[in-house]
Amino acid sequence: MANHSSSFGGRSGVRVVVAGDRATGKSSLIAAIATESFAEAVPPVLPPTLLPPDLYPDAVPLTVVDTPSSLEKQRKRNEELKGADVVVLTYACNDTASFSRLSSYWFPELQKLEVKVPVIVVGCKLDLRDESQEVSLERVMTQLLQQFKEIVTCIECSAATQYQVPEVFYFAQKAVLHPVDPLYDHESQALKDRCVRALRRIFVLCDRDMDEALNDTELNEFQVRCFNAPLQSSEIAGVKTVVQQKVPEGFNSHGLTFPGFIYVHNMFLKKGRPETLWAVLRDFGYDNNLKLMDDFLPIPSKRALDQSVELTGEAVEFLNGIFRLLDTDKDRALQPAEVDKLFCTAPESPWDDALYKDAAERTDMGYISLNGFLAQVGLTYAVFFLQNELLMYLLNCMMQWALMTLLDPPCSLANLIYIGYSGNPAAALRVTRRRAVDRKKQATERNVFQCYVFGSKNAGKSALLDSSLGRPFSNNYTPTTVERFAANSIELIGGTRKTLVLREIPESEISNVLSNKDYLAACDVAVFVYDSSDEHSWKKSRDLLEKVAQQGDLTGYRVPCLLIAAKDDLTPYPRALQDSVKVTQELGIEAPIHVSMKLGDSSNVYHKIVNAAEHPHLSIPETEIGRKRKQCHRLLQHSLVFASVGTAMAVVGLAACRAYAVRKNSSG
Repeated sequence: MANHSSSFGGRSGVRVVVAGDRATGKSSLIAAIATESFAEAVPPVLPPTLLPPDLYPDAVPLTVVDTPSSLEKQRKRNEELKGADVVVLTYACNDTASFSRLSSYWFPELQKLEVKVPVIVVGCKLDLRDESQEVSLERVMTQLLQQFKEIVTCIECSAATQYQVPEVFYFAQKAVLHPVDPLYDHESQALKDRCVRALRRIFVLCDRDMDEALNDTELNEFQVRCFNAPLQSSEIAGVKTVVQQKVPEGFNSHGLTFPGFIYVHNMFLKKGRPETLWAVLRDFGYDNNLKLMDDFLPIPSKRALDQSVELTGEAVEFLNGIFRLLDTDKDRALQPAEVDKLFCTAPESPWDDALYKDAAERTDMGYISLNGFLAQVGLTYAVFFLQNELLMYLLNCMMQWALMTLLDPPCSLANLIYIGYSGNPAAALRVTRRRAVDRKKQATERNVFQCYVFGSKNAGKSALLDSSLGRPFSNNYTPTTVERFAANSIELIGGTRKTLVLREIPESEISNVLSNKDYLAACDVAVFVYDSSDEHSWKKSRDLLEKVAQQGDLTGYRVPCLLIAAKDDLTPYPRALQDSVKVTQELGIEAPIHVSMKLGDSSNVYHKIVNAAEHPHLSIPETEIGRKRKQCHRLLQHSLVFASVGTAMAVVGLAACRAYAVRKNSSG
């Protein structure tokens, strides 16, 4: 069960800011709730007033902030409004002009200030309204409510008689702790999609026998968990009767179905009881955005920037089981409907994010598939299809999850929980060892490698990524303007697999990259792609290689580097081979890898990239800075050796002198 503050989305208090025209009763309203009495004279602006937590059932303290009405103190008022959790806008019931000012001034002012919090409209001085001019609150508020969707409640009160003064701040607190807007669409008169998804997850978790219905025992367990009280038999019978009358498909022979579960919670909202639905949602970990709260996501912390986060074996095993159930048509392709089914209990599908949408292999119809990947790992389709058809399909799906874990661990863990992971959340992710330690140990334990792909425009970077995903070569060139990713599984000698994430760096972003001293921290290996037929492209990649290598030496994030000579099907520019070999020899790295994605000749480049990442102490360019550092290190070592030898000789000489003196004294 969540603690008290997490029961309200992590809130330990509510800040209520009261604003409105001069003489509308703002300060008197605040004084009335604070003292439970009416004062004939109050200061123009009261200091912040803290209301006790036991004033309302939720036991959350309210801080009520009064605001000035004068123009000269407008800046102070605006600052308070921007810091509000909820705004109480006042008008005087005996002054129609102050009511008109709500729509002509106050709401436009809130919009200009970008104050996006609930608003409670309060008519003060109800006792002073002329009874002959009695009007319906509903009638005068209808237009205002239609025009300004941020209004959650309209109420009239009197500080002089204490009429509905406590209700004003009760509704203000309720609007923050139990907001209706994330849950309910007033136009369609239905629960919002994200709310339905959250309730679906809760329903699935409570359906222990997995028969798609909650029997009496499961309903009682749900009731006790969320409200600490069991349902009586008569209450269960009452729920059944109401649901069967309104939603015939809401009950079957097994119990309450999901449509019935939705109807019950929708009913609470329509009766003005959002706190009931929020009690359920928060017990299962949801915040006001209907996402899991941080308290429910124990993300392992990285102590250093050159560490990464990966899925553990336990999490991988869980995903294997989920994906085996997912492919209902057994076509070895993850269709959109099957992806929707997987994430129907999540706020949304993470694969809809542009970052991941294009990062996995897909069929011509846009389904996630395995065929292109099989071609890339250098195995014949027929043999591997017969032996590992399902395994390969699962690997394809897992690439996106590995990428999400690498780039956004909280999102990865949250989605694991959304789709049903019930193990210890802390056991789902692991932090890798520092790359600096890997370099010293000359080995790595990582399963996911991130490769930065540098190069000039039209050098062949995108073709390298597309080919890794099994996509056909295209002669149409579209410059890459934002970073893009490609993730796939690479089988190594011995049958082990590693995930390779290629990260294409647009040429336009190079200056930003090189100005960020920590940018290389997340890089396991860097490749520099150049068009082997273009001298400018080669020189650009050579310069980039030298700059990145220098950056690594300066920051300590030294990474293995490889040169990739793309477009090997074209005629190389003169001196191409001679220049590239000379540069690689000077830097102490491997000779360029020649590839032609157009001809389908990748020269096993992806295996070579993974191999370089697996040996973090090799293929690191030797720059001038690095050579000088090594030279200084050697000189220091030699100095220490000479100093040690000198010290030893001095000790020996001193011992010899003492021995000579002893012999001389003895002979005398």
